Amino acid sequence: MKLLENKTSIVTGAARGIGAAIAVKLAEHGSNIAFSYVSDSSAAKAAELENQLTALGVKAKAYKSNAGDFAQCETFVNEVMADFGNIDVCVNNAGISKDNLLLRMTAEQWDDVMNINLKSVFNITKLVTRPMMKAKAGSIINMSSIIGIRGNAGQSSYAASKAGIIGFTKSVALELGSRNIRCNAIAPGFIETDMTHYLKDGDAANDFLKKIPLGRFGKADEIANTTLFLASDMSSYITGQVLSACGGLNI
Repeated sequence: MKLLENKTSIVTGAARGIGAAIAVKLAEHGSNIAFSYVSDSSAAKAAELENQLTALGVKAKAYKSNAGDFAQCETFVNEVMADFGNIDVCVNNAGISKDNLLLRMTAEQWDDVMNINLKSVFNITKLVTRPMMKAKAGSIINMSSIIGIRGNAGQSSYAASKAGIIGFTKSVALELGSRNIRCNAIAPGFIETDMTHYLKDGDAANDFLKKIPLGRFGKADEIANTTLFLASDMSSYITGQVLSACGGLNI
């Protein structure tokens, strides 16, 4: 059974990693997919993903758009509405990390992380709210992180941005619940992606693995499954929640 038949989903930052896995998973369950990528270097992967999604029998289109820039987000959402006609699911997945000890962190590094990780969630959520309110339905899913819950040395900017997403999610859920629009967050643990490649080997990997009750890093597909649950009617009575998909790291 396809859980998102005839729905349209926006996924930001979907050219690779978790975002790409989410786009594929939602498409497998019948959703049309509009997804964004930010850099020219990701254009080839975005085109490849668009073809992969189309082959699943859904409508799919890649848009080059910086989720941290409100004007670009406005253009992106307007184009999605023109191309697809509706937005039923919004997955705010765009994110970066520029890890550094606080004493060495520059203001520019801090601002970059805040713009892409946190401001982007405001930008896209604000813009999809109007069509969702008109439809009196919608599911907004914001990608936080276990680091936003427990913190981590050397990741103060990343932790702050992901913690901000949690507060934003809960507030939006309270504002939009009466319009039948749900807003939830996912807090992934350490997931095997290009962004976390440095954690896979050596002492750092072993140190992290010791803290994870399930004894392994997560897979992008496991976060995609969690996203599918929150996007579909299987979670129709869930809003304002943070679902930790972290192998037990947050116990």
